[in-house]
Amino acid sequence: MPEKTNIQNIDDYRRLIEIARDLASTLDLESLLYRIVSVACEIANAAEASILLYDDVKRKLRFEVATNIELPNMRGLDVPLEGSIAGWILTNRKPVRISDVQEDTRYYTGVEIATSYATQSILGVPLIAKDKVVGVLEVLNKRDGKFTDNDEELLLVLAAQAAIAIENTRLFQQSDLISEFVHELRTPLASLSTATYLLLRPEISAQQHEQIVKNIHSETLRLSALASSFLDLSRLESGRVHFRYKMVDISELFSACRDIMQTKADEKEITVSINVKAGTPSFEADPDKLKQVILNLLSNAIKYNKLGGTVSLEAKEDDDYMRISVIDTGYGIPKDAMPHLFKKFFRVHENEDKAIGTGLGLSITKQIVLGHRGTIDVKSKSGKGTTFIIRLPIKAQRE
Repeated sequence: MPEKTNIQNIDDYRRLIEIARDLASTLDLESLLYRIVSVACEIANAAEASILLYDDVKRKLRFEVATNIELPNMRGLDVPLEGSIAGWILTNRKPVRISDVQEDTRYYTGVEIATSYATQSILGVPLIAKDKVVGVLEVLNKRDGKFTDNDEELLLVLAAQAAIAIENTRLFQQSDLISEFVHELRTPLASLSTATYLLLRPEISAQQHEQIVKNIHSETLRLSALASSFLDLSRLESGRVHFRYKMVDISELFSACRDIMQTKADEKEITVSINVKAGTPSFEADPDKLKQVILNLLSNAIKYNKLGGTVSLEAKEDDDYMRISVIDTGYGIPKDAMPHLFKKFFRVHENEDKAIGTGLGLSITKQIVLGHRGTIDVKSKSGKGTTFIIRLPIKAQRE
């Protein structure tokens, strides 16, 4: 197959300029990554493309997105630096072009075994931003002939743009979240500062001393919970949390969550019931992440419930989705608070005196649900209870 002409190359570079503008305007990491692999397939005329990001703590590459393979098989799959083509690209900071990977000793067969996708040819380039290697961009199986010098040159240009866009997106998300986090730290730190000042006053009584110590303990626990929640949300928003999919039995998951929260429910004489029809199928999800979602919602349903109230955990098959509902008879959510419910650090003003929270639980919940390609909705009336409805694909999927 003949090489492209100079005129076609000029058109390619014009296309890359348009792509650079597009990537620079995207601040959602996952959308950005899918956009990059889609464009990589297009400009290299490849069947598929994927991005592996480097985890410098574990010293491993990890698949983040791919155009061809279902999410549970690909995303989160680790690739070693030693004994893999992608590892060689990352370590040597050089592109690799191979017509038949089966003849290359660096080919890591673990990916093919895990995904059942046969790779014939590959073109891979490093993702380098400000002299930092953030990952590897690969295109697989040229549609017509072999990958060319021109394909490699175009992919290198795309990779340079993509690496900068990835780092900028990460920095934007981190700086935005950190500024909010620092703002939230001010209240408990101010409380602790006041409490320690009062403890040093000689005139306080033993009873006052005991109450101040309790307040310090409470604020310390709040700070610990805030830090843990902040780290969870930071990892979710930056794409560093990887979902491990297994078949989940929703009845068993509900029972495990109820057992964990039973003591809290008993304190308020709240009955937690489970309603799942016999024969409800298992579905693909990350059981640990989904457990975190159910516990977040169940905890809120108990905290913001009335004495002697009820909470119902329900699930049923809904077309190709599992519909999960958490229904409580609590204080409900005012209409004006509904649009802000999943925002970071948002708390319903009317319920702030009923329980102490970080304001991050629902944000984390939503990120986990979105990570499963699901949806979460809420229905509520002030004073009449709240229902959270989650719909998750029975067969895990990617965008």
